[in-house]
Amino acid sequence: MHTCPAPSEQLILRQWTEADLEPYAAMNADPEVMRYFPAPLTREETAASLDRLRNGIDERGWGQWAVEVDGVFAGFTGLSTPSFSAHFTPCTEIGWRFRREFWGRGLASRAAREALRFGFESLKLTEIVSFTAATNDRSRRLMERLGLARDPDGDFDHPAIPEGHPLRRHVLYRIRAAAPDDLRPA
Repeated sequence: MHTCPAPSEQLILRQWTEADLEPYAAMNADPEVMRYFPAPLTREETAASLDRLRNGIDERGWGQWAVEVDGVFAGFTGLSTPSFSAHFTPCTEIGWRFRREFWGRGLASRAAREALRFGFESLKLTEIVSFTAATNDRSRRLMERLGLARDPDGDFDHPAIPEGHPLRRHVLYRIRAAAPDDLRPA
């Protein structure tokens, strides 16, 4: 578990629990939250996802952690290894997804900074990547605020999204290991 200090809201990255299923399912069924994914997830797909995320943390000691804000499930952030093959894989990716009521409060940025710090300091990674649909300006802005730089030569068509789908084209961002002071919370 990781706690991010903050002046107003306590933010914790932690292992998933069964109590997370209902708010996680509601988040994954929200069309606005899932706007840049091929489709919202069913409750069954969400339950399977929660099990995979929890098992990944159990097996490796890290992964996509549940994010809790003042005791309430807010979403997730963390590190993963993409399951598809691309010119930039194998790699470690940072990602996030938050319930809409937690948007616009800087929480995703705070949580992602903690995940980056963990990746570079604890896992000793030399680079972390992130990618999203080319049209997902909100995530792209967050990547830039976190210090990730766009790699235009790395843009790709996501192999899990069908040809002709408007979300198939993805942009790639990268960040290299930096001095620990560079990863202080903003």
